[in-house]
Amino acid sequence: MKVYFIGAGPGDPDLITVKGKRIIDRSPVILYAGSLVPEEIMADASKDAVIMDTASMALPEIIEEIVKARDNDLDVARVHSGDPSIYGAIGEQMRQLDELGIEYEVVPGVTATSASAAWLNKELTLSGVSQTVIMTRYAGKTPMPEQESLKELASHGATLVIHLGVTRIHKIVDDLIPFYGEDCPVAVCYRTSWPDADKVEGTLGNIVKLVREKKFTRTSLIIVGHVLQPESFNDSWLYNEDKAHVYRPKVKPESPRSVKRPA
Repeated sequence: MKVYFIGAGPGDPDLITVKGKRIIDRSPVILYAGSLVPEEIMADASKDAVIMDTASMALPEIIEEIVKARDNDLDVARVHSGDPSIYGAIGEQMRQLDELGIEYEVVPGVTATSASAAWLNKELTLSGVSQTVIMTRYAGKTPMPEQESLKELASHGATLVIHLGVTRIHKIVDDLIPFYGEDCPVAVCYRTSWPDADKVEGTLGNIVKLVREKKFTRTSLIIVGHVLQPESFNDSWLYNEDKAHVYRPKVKPESPRSVKRPA
């Protein structure tokens, strides 16, 4: 018996990994976070599978269901949104499974960050602009370590991705303007890849007004950085013909490499 913590991606059922989908389809027990994971993810599950929405369940109840599955030697697909390693709240579950001696595996998923960048048609790391992406959240019920305050992180000038902060967008802007300037581009993506997804793009100077006009109050990702609207940026070193590259032959092949396909 094994528990699989599976990242279902940001919302679009097509953005789950092949591995994650295969495990869900064959699992006899599926526990999914219904508030953030679309039911379509379980569309091809076994007709005999026990499928439970854990949105209203407390941690002890979830562990109890896993123990029941263990006692019956049944694998469990524990399905989370996005990638389980980023604000996935799986650490608490794994800690208890360790104590119970229950084996588990984490299957990564597409993050809201990568899906939002794709939706915006942006690269978050541009040479000469920013080579660092900081993923963080705004302090709320869960406090932030002092060294991870938004101002402390903003001092690096890196691309910032802020989770769980749209209701405090005005405070975020106040913290960031001294480091990025009022003209720094900002994008706020609401429910990225879901059918009702929406987004707004602006600057630190006007994003509060734009977000309030959209009435975004939850499930929104805030991306801040000059990579969103760079004045200019350098070509990547990867494309420099004067530099040897481990993946590029120094002498161009006479003909394009072909991939053999089965008949």
